[in-house]
Amino acid sequence: MVELERLHMSALNVIDLHTHERGPYSLCIAPGECVSLRGDSGSGKSLLLRAIADLDPHDGQVLLNDISCTQFTAPQWRKQVALLPAESQWWQDEVGAHFPIEECPWLEPLGFDTETMHWQVSRLSSGEKQRLALARLLMNKPRILLLDEPTASLDNDNVVAVEKLIEKYRCDTAAAVLWVSHDTQQAARVGDRHLQLTTEGIREYAA
Repeated sequence: MVELERLHMSALNVIDLHTHERGPYSLCIAPGECVSLRGDSGSGKSLLLRAIADLDPHDGQVLLNDISCTQFTAPQWRKQVALLPAESQWWQDEVGAHFPIEECPWLEPLGFDTETMHWQVSRLSSGEKQRLALARLLMNKPRILLLDEPTASLDNDNVVAVEKLIEKYRCDTAAAVLWVSHDTQQAARVGDRHLQLTTEGIREYAA
């Protein structure tokens, strides 16, 4: 069991990662840093994020600071290194059943109120599901955010709200963020550095 106190300021280190016959991939994200990631459709961006989150088989090393993911239990790692997929999963009828408690500080910044917890999931639009999935993810207070096109289904106002919330969260908590986006303007706005996924691996580029 990892002592989480050691992870207060956490960097993500990926070293020679292979997954689904792709790679090797290596990258490092400092505490509080947001790194954008782009690549052609089908290049493996989502597969890379799933491997970092230890949801798919992989070789190589993924570390939180100097601690390998192999030293965490699977639930512990996925709370600390949290993936927001392009399509969120909902398994209960009511929104609030997916949250540990009803008091969620990220509802209001995302345009919701406490009544949202009593909504039926079936009434949610794709954009509402994505924003609520982000709020649900942040309830675990992750130290690393892996964001797979988190604003793809949102209108402009909600894109702004999500970008502001993620920026505030990483500034408040020093969380490291890896943000997949096809929007080059968004990548330039949110990213401190910018990475391109290629068949050879990962390279840095200037936005």
